[in-house]
Amino acid sequence: MPVTLHRTSIIPARPDRVWNRIASAEGINGELAPLMRMTVPEGLKDKTIDDVELGKPLGRSWFLLAGLLPFDYDDIVLAEREKGCRFRETSSMLSIRSWQHERTLRAVDAGTEVTDRISFELRWPFSAIPGMAEFVTRVLTFLFEHRHRRLAEWFERRGDN
Repeated sequence: MPVTLHRTSIIPARPDRVWNRIASAEGINGELAPLMRMTVPEGLKDKTIDDVELGKPLGRSWFLLAGLLPFDYDDIVLAEREKGCRFRETSSMLSIRSWQHERTLRAVDAGTEVTDRISFELRWPFSAIPGMAEFVTRVLTFLFEHRHRRLAEWFERRGDN
């Protein structure tokens, strides 16, 4: 049975600036650092979310713990995109049979409201381990809180929002 979680934050920058940051591999890895990073599939090195074809596999991206140790992979597919305000990724991973990540941006007085909606279903044998779905939910909740904090800090440090 799929598990769903949400995270919403206010980022102190205009939506177009936030979109430009989150749509790039540099921005994604900036959010994940220093906990982990994702490799960029061949052929996507200089591309952003805006440049890729919808519904087609983009390639395999490896998750590297502390930027060094591979621990899982993501076979990425960008399913939907509303340029500048929303995307939905659907993927499968070594440990997760079904993964959906939707991120939306909305202009607010203080900057941009960023909302992540994550839904996942573990692969067997992980799904058969008692408490594993709850553990993964806690890890992902922590990870997306970290990502939002890092994104906000990036704009706060720049001061030209």
